[in-house]
Amino acid sequence: MSLPFAFVLISGSFIVGALFVWVFFRSRDVNKHVQANLETAFSRLASDVLNKTQEQFFSLARERFGALQDQSTAELSHKKDVIVTLVEEMRRDLFESKRHLEESDKGRISSFAALQQELSAQREVLKDLQGTTTDLKRVLSNNQLRGAFGEHVAENLLMMAGFVSGQDYVHNKEQESISTRPDFIVYLPDRTKINVDVKFPYAALLKMSETEDRGERERYVRQFAQDVKQKIKQVTSRDYINIEDRTVDFVVLFIPNEMIFSFIYSELPEVWEAALRSKVVLAGPFSFTALLRMVKQAYTNFRYQENLHNVIGLIQKFEQEYEKFSESIDTLGARIEQVDKQFVAMAGTRDRALTRIIDKIKNEIESPAQTDAQNTALEKSEES
Repeated sequence: MSLPFAFVLISGSFIVGALFVWVFFRSRDVNKHVQANLETAFSRLASDVLNKTQEQFFSLARERFGALQDQSTAELSHKKDVIVTLVEEMRRDLFESKRHLEESDKGRISSFAALQQELSAQREVLKDLQGTTTDLKRVLSNNQLRGAFGEHVAENLLMMAGFVSGQDYVHNKEQESISTRPDFIVYLPDRTKINVDVKFPYAALLKMSETEDRGERERYVRQFAQDVKQKIKQVTSRDYINIEDRTVDFVVLFIPNEMIFSFIYSELPEVWEAALRSKVVLAGPFSFTALLRMVKQAYTNFRYQENLHNVIGLIQKFEQEYEKFSESIDTLGARIEQVDKQFVAMAGTRDRALTRIIDKIKNEIESPAQTDAQNTALEKSEES
């Protein structure tokens, strides 16, 4: 039971008792003097009871509140320690979080800076690409510039294949017996010539790629096919196949764009078939490179053949020298055999004759010494 409740209960009981006494005496019609004395006594008693009750209540409350205060102080101290620990952990966590955020911000700033540099570089590349595209479009829109561009591509492929200008090929040189000028003359190892002309049909194909109308596309494809046939006709009308000039029996029409070349072979078979019938070989960058590699391999084979003739000549000379060497060896062998016989004779017969003479000399030297020794021994025996 709590102290406030006990105090209320005691006070209530006392008040109820006082009321009961007051009612009792009032009902008995006691006189006012007695009633006044009773009231005075009751007031004094009530005051004493209240004072004692209040003192007891405060004493009990102080004890109770002191224990509660000590308990609360201990709990508060413990909670304070817990709170301090939690605050320290929160502070460390906040510090780590702050450090991670700072590192993340630094990395993000670095990434943003790198991204900004990359974007700047990309803008420069795009600007350069745009300029290059514009220049390329300008070049391709001009027929003369397209031709120069195609010749530049062809010459780069020749040099990449290992051909030397002026030795393995010539550029824009007039033929010996005819005044026509192929764009390139490629020499085979025996100086047979392959005439190459560069053509770049493009205008109709560009218009075809820019339109969405099916009818217009078909019309531009027919126009493109007609343009290619016109280029083939130009090549066949310039006497690039010329026996007097020692040319092969075909001419190469080089198209310096692989997409255009592939389009002709995939979409216009009648065009390249007609070209083959006219002894015109259409070649894109890849097929032209393959043709150049075949010619270069022919150079290598030709050098091997020349080297083979030289090797055969050297083998023949080696055979002649070997025969002379064998004859000399046989002569030397015969002489060595004769010397050997002489050596055997000297080491055998002559050695034995010399040995017998030496043995006789030794016997003659040893005989007198033996006779003297025998005489001395005989004399000693007689004396004894």
